[in-house]
Amino acid sequence: MKALPTDIPDVLLLEPQVFYDARGFFMETYHARKLAELGITAQFVQDNHSRSQRGTLRGLHYQLRQAQGKLVRVVYGEIFDVAVDLRRRSPTFGQWTGAILSADNKSQLWIPPGFAHGFYSLSETVDLIYKVTDYYAPEWDRTLVWNDPQINVVWPLIDNQPPVLSAKDAQGRLLSQAEVFEE
Repeated sequence: MKALPTDIPDVLLLEPQVFYDARGFFMETYHARKLAELGITAQFVQDNHSRSQRGTLRGLHYQLRQAQGKLVRVVYGEIFDVAVDLRRRSPTFGQWTGAILSADNKSQLWIPPGFAHGFYSLSETVDLIYKVTDYYAPEWDRTLVWNDPQINVVWPLIDNQPPVLSAKDAQGRLLSQAEVFEE
């Protein structure tokens, strides 16, 4: 497994070693020792699986307390995955980075605690699996609005059509009004 830098140094794009043969392929998707060698020493406590249809945007989500680090990968389809730095004292506060994750490229994105996370479904159907470092805590769940002009995520919207959003995501807050990480 190798780590590729992103625009935000703490967010890493991970490329696993994939072994192909006539039967298909094999790869390790999680290996604690190898991740630790890349600087990811987080303990994961929960796995989540999300299915979305083309044009769906989920996010930008974070938990103000019980902040979750996420190790994200796609097992079917393709997404544009985004992390936004919400650590007020960080030199990259309010900045975003994104990557295409797909079943074909098998890449993973490591998003440490202190970031908002969201993704946009590029294929007809997407199955996304991600590990988290803390349990879901609805009382601390927060959402940034996906199209905040201050953050200015460049989403690859299909045919320039608005994304499909949940009611919660449509009512996300602007960064200037959001609760962020002070530590």
